[in-house]
Amino acid sequence: MFKGIIGQSAAIEYLQRAISTQRIAPAYLFAGPEGIGRSRVAEQFLSLLLDPEQTEQRSLRNHPDSLWIAPTYKHKNKLMTVAQMQAQEIALPRSHPQIRLAQIRDMTQFLSQSPLEASRLAVVIEGAETMNEAAANALLKSLEEPGNATLILLAPNIDALIPTLVSRCQRIPFSRLNAAQMAQVLDQAGYGEILEYPQLIEMAQGSPGCAIAHWHQQDSISPDLLQANLDDLNTPLACLELAQKIDQALDLPSQLWLLDYYQQLYWRTYGNSVLLHQFEKAKEQLRHYAQPRLVWEVTLLALAEQQDSQTKTNERLPTN
Repeated sequence: MFKGIIGQSAAIEYLQRAISTQRIAPAYLFAGPEGIGRSRVAEQFLSLLLDPEQTEQRSLRNHPDSLWIAPTYKHKNKLMTVAQMQAQEIALPRSHPQIRLAQIRDMTQFLSQSPLEASRLAVVIEGAETMNEAAANALLKSLEEPGNATLILLAPNIDALIPTLVSRCQRIPFSRLNAAQMAQVLDQAGYGEILEYPQLIEMAQGSPGCAIAHWHQQDSISPDLLQANLDDLNTPLACLELAQKIDQALDLPSQLWLLDYYQQLYWRTYGNSVLLHQFEKAKEQLRHYAQPRLVWEVTLLALAEQQDSQTKTNERLPTN
């Protein structure tokens, strides 16, 4: 039934059993991190429901009886997904995209219709954890009376949604992939070279999709920033210069990614939890709209001070 899905045998087994017994729940929650196959499983599962004979080779996203909803930004009074904005080369806002009330209302309108080709309607809500309160309450009403429809919510974990939403869904857990599965997926996707970059693999934490995203993000950043030797930040001027360079060269998402990159680099090199805390603090400040250059200046100066203190401590330790 399911083709090309690696590492999600428990989820697939459950869904196959639901299809074979014709016991399809009104709503499912696919819980697990991004990039591990949740969307692919959702598409294949609903394809089997909407077109069990597989009479046409077409994307489920183009099926008249299916609706896919993704988080959006408001741009010039229009709702646009991240993919739509990137395709039109529109700069992303500093805020995070959301599933909005207007989208849930459109979904409700969609569910009020009769299927055109299939025996039921189907809805997939990606990034369900981004729903604001109004959207979540509106969705809850639809889940209470789903009618002739199947809804699938994609979220990182059950704690990301309000309990009343979770209680209306059949929970399907998705797990991170092990090293062998990661290698298999990346090779099949044509990204086997990522395996030569252990830092990116570690950052991905068992998610091939994240590994590929990290690969493309790394490729978009100047090598001199990636290869910046933070050990050499031994003067305040050096710290301030690097902070200025990062602030001028990178947008906010790229700066957040670079903090993750540096954090992983430091963990691999030093295993220093104090330094890791400094990176986490910087990411939190950037997410809360602090001035980026100031955040980098404070962070780099603090790192330099901590490293200098650690070096002096090591010099005072007796040698055997």
